[in-house]
Amino acid sequence: MIPRSARLHRGASPRGREATRRAFCYLGRVITVNRGTNFGRLATLTRLVSIAALLALAGCGGQDEPSFRPTRASAEDREQRAEQVPARERPVQIEGPARPAGDPPVVEVQAQPQAAIDPRLMNPSQLTERAPDVFVAELDTTEGPIRIEVHRDWAPNGADRFYNLVRAGFFGDVAFFRVIDGFMAQGGIHGNPTVAAAWQRASIPDDPVVQHNTRGMVSYAMAGPGSRTTQFFINLVDNSRLDGMGFAPFGRVLDMATVDRLHSGYGEGAPSGRGPAQARIQREGNTYLRAEFPDLDYIRSARIADGAGGGRPAR
Repeated sequence: MIPRSARLHRGASPRGREATRRAFCYLGRVITVNRGTNFGRLATLTRLVSIAALLALAGCGGQDEPSFRPTRASAEDREQRAEQVPARERPVQIEGPARPAGDPPVVEVQAQPQAAIDPRLMNPSQLTERAPDVFVAELDTTEGPIRIEVHRDWAPNGADRFYNLVRAGFFGDVAFFRVIDGFMAQGGIHGNPTVAAAWQRASIPDDPVVQHNTRGMVSYAMAGPGSRTTQFFINLVDNSRLDGMGFAPFGRVLDMATVDRLHSGYGEGAPSGRGPAQARIQREGNTYLRAEFPDLDYIRSARIADGAGGGRPAR
């Protein structure tokens, strides 16, 4: 009787089955030659049959069968292949947390048609004309007119920049995106992201602070020394503490009635408050502001008034 361990393996490969068949043929001849021997020799032959059959079965499942179990070497090979792919071609995870599961999908807002861009607005380096010693800029806003009297001797660099921005039409459809009661009203990021990007790094040199940030005075917003570009703010109260921080007033509002009506319901901007995020204004412009902050007030247009103007700011 052939030992059970020596039976043909049904799942064996052709190579394994052939090796097993040859082994049994050989062992059959051995048993025939030794027929009639004593019990001890038969026991020995039986053990030989078992050993030979097991050796033959070792050939089953050889190279003819694919391996489906991942090995350490194959995992390392995948890592090496991944390292050979240039970084710019690898999938990149967008910075920031993923949207929590179950939240409603983000609805894309249809962008509003953009007005044709004045070529001058795309070349900040060309808008460097010297401003008059004193001039008045008239801002037509959604709440009414705002007249700003600018004095070049207060802040020459700031006055020249404001003069050129007004003349080039930069302030058309520009929002007062940060209006905080008891503090100030800020605007000056262009509503077209293309134009905003052109001016984001177009800074002007600092001016010495020779006036005070009292109610009605106008200064540039900044993130530190040498960072003034296009954003400005109007002081709603006495903010003289800003003088020591380098905020140099370049003009004053002649009548604060309109400024006091600017919408302040959104308060401080994100992430500190619930108002607009400046980074998103830079990237998405007025499409973002009108979709998520519909009550904001805007500068419709601005121009340089005839004559120097004059008078004292309203209190």
